[in-house]
Amino acid sequence: MQCIEPEPKTYVLQVVELLKQEADAIIKTANQLQPEGIERAVELLADCHGKVVLVGVGKSGIIAQKIAATLTSTGTSAVFLHPSDALHGDIGIVAGGDVAVILSNSGETDELVAMLPYLKCRQIPIIAIVGRLRSTLAYNADVSLNAAVDREACPFNLVPTSSTTVALAIGDALAIALMHVKGLTPEAFAFNHPAGRLGKRLTLRVRDLMHAGAHNPVVSPEAAWIEVLSAISEGGLGAVNVVDDLGCLVGIITDGDLRRLLQKVKHQELETLTAGTIATANPIAISPDILAYHALELMENRPSQISILPVVEEQRCIGLIRVHDIVRSGI
Repeated sequence: MQCIEPEPKTYVLQVVELLKQEADAIIKTANQLQPEGIERAVELLADCHGKVVLVGVGKSGIIAQKIAATLTSTGTSAVFLHPSDALHGDIGIVAGGDVAVILSNSGETDELVAMLPYLKCRQIPIIAIVGRLRSTLAYNADVSLNAAVDREACPFNLVPTSSTTVALAIGDALAIALMHVKGLTPEAFAFNHPAGRLGKRLTLRVRDLMHAGAHNPVVSPEAAWIEVLSAISEGGLGAVNVVDDLGCLVGIITDGDLRRLLQKVKHQELETLTAGTIATANPIAISPDILAYHALELMENRPSQISILPVVEEQRCIGLIRVHDIVRSGI
């Protein structure tokens, strides 16, 4: 029996078609933007010694806010300024050394046009992302980027859809171009994203997560096995560092090491067991300044995984870090 594929519902086809229309609008924009305009816009932004002020009304204002957030997160200080608020005092946020990026499909929005003289008197360079190059905004801008679309994805050609998508894509492109111009590194990016996984992987160090000081259980090599057991239980970390009189690492004992030893040792030999004879000598240790993510890789990327590492600084044992501590941090 032949299986007949069900035909997609009408709205499914509409969604796919609308996505294609918006994608086509971005491709058209990529082809119509003038190289000298792109170059001038990026130069103005790269040479900005203050902040980038994003301006827009309505849907364009929402897109402007997103571009401001993208610029800020990629190393360029940016703020959003609503033109109505600007005309009632908030234009005071604009200072010498700033650059304004103004978004408008028509280029004739009343609030924007009214704001232009006050930006120009402050001698602020203006970059326009505009849908009409023959408009008041475009005429007053230092550089205008053509964001014109043939029509909106809306069937009535009314709802801002393709035009806002194009404006957002241009803003994203400018932000990423600035990243390259400024030589932004993954570490610098992570510095602005400390709560994200990438930020944690590139900023959190062993020192930030390890158990140290009073929370770092240690015993001497001469400690009896019962003292070792007590130290592991009180520490609650599943292991204890064995250190000499100078605080240098001699070895490490995990609860598993102790448990396996007690299962095979004879009863009469218990009195002779000391931390020095039980410990794993010369264990893998790590510096407190190593990235925690690298510590995680060190524990996991090996034939036999380990779940805890001694932390050593200047030959002295200063703490313990567990794989659980790293995973719990969200790395």
